[in-house]
Amino acid sequence: MTTHPTEPIRDLAHLGHHAVFTPEPEATLSYFTELLGMNVVAVDGDAHYLRAFGDYESWSLKIVASDAAGLGYVSWRVVSPQALERRVSWLEANGHGGRWVEPDHGIGPSYEFSDPDGHLFRLYYETERYTAPAGEAPVIPTNFQRYAGRGANVRHVDHVNLLARDVRACRAFWEEGFGLRTYEIIRLPDDSEAGAWMSSSIQGHELIYTQEKTSGSGRLHHFAYLVDTREEVLRAAEIMADARVYIEAGPSRHTAIQGFYLYTREPGGNRIEVANGGYLVFAPDAQPYVWTAEEWAKKPGWGAPIPPEFHIYGTPIVED
Repeated sequence: MTTHPTEPIRDLAHLGHHAVFTPEPEATLSYFTELLGMNVVAVDGDAHYLRAFGDYESWSLKIVASDAAGLGYVSWRVVSPQALERRVSWLEANGHGGRWVEPDHGIGPSYEFSDPDGHLFRLYYETERYTAPAGEAPVIPTNFQRYAGRGANVRHVDHVNLLARDVRACRAFWEEGFGLRTYEIIRLPDDSEAGAWMSSSIQGHELIYTQEKTSGSGRLHHFAYLVDTREEVLRAAEIMADARVYIEAGPSRHTAIQGFYLYTREPGGNRIEVANGGYLVFAPDAQPYVWTAEEWAKKPGWGAPIPPEFHIYGTPIVED
């Protein structure tokens, strides 16, 4: 039987640009350009602005020199100026008010706010579309730039995973205020939640929260970048190994959302995933699958075990 939910909120278009801090800016920059295959499009003081070859916007990653690794912010592009007004009004009316941020290299103005765990987010609509310079124009005009073919050759950011002390509170925040759809949840015996996979679209995940196991808050677990095939994930593993970059997990296949993955840490310390696949959800009334702790522990399907540190390490680093 089909249920009749309230009218969904459809104000978020997709996961947007993001910023990361690094104490090793030159090495971090080399990781993203030489090993992942991204391009630098602008430099502003201690910040470098990068793009992947599949980005339609002028840039998607801001690398900022800092004393410690960690998350700068995550952003969402909204569907219209009116959508931006609606979501800002909801934030301010529900005790989550933030501040307006000036445009940044063609993107903005943006509204910055925090989720219940203290991670910074931004909402924006206005953006500068990328125009390939001479020599970089693609032969197929519906593409955005010439095929990069360098390093792991990532196409665009796929998702972000954030560590949270209260996964349920963060999930409810995005469901109620922004209409994100939750596709999978891990529920523990005490009724708390250890993980939630959410999206603004039919893509199985854009935003993930997993349980924070240290005294920290507002920490980054990882950003994931998409490649076109599983074979390219394996190729990325060869590239990272020869570059003597620490491979934390993979190549293997996830249980949740079922994507193929490789996890490394860039030289500044932030965890980065090279990813492919994951399911799509076409049913508009699909309900999240809720894993019990016992069921999740069995890890149905296949894939190499993930090391214990994977569930503890995040940036900034917390020494408990």
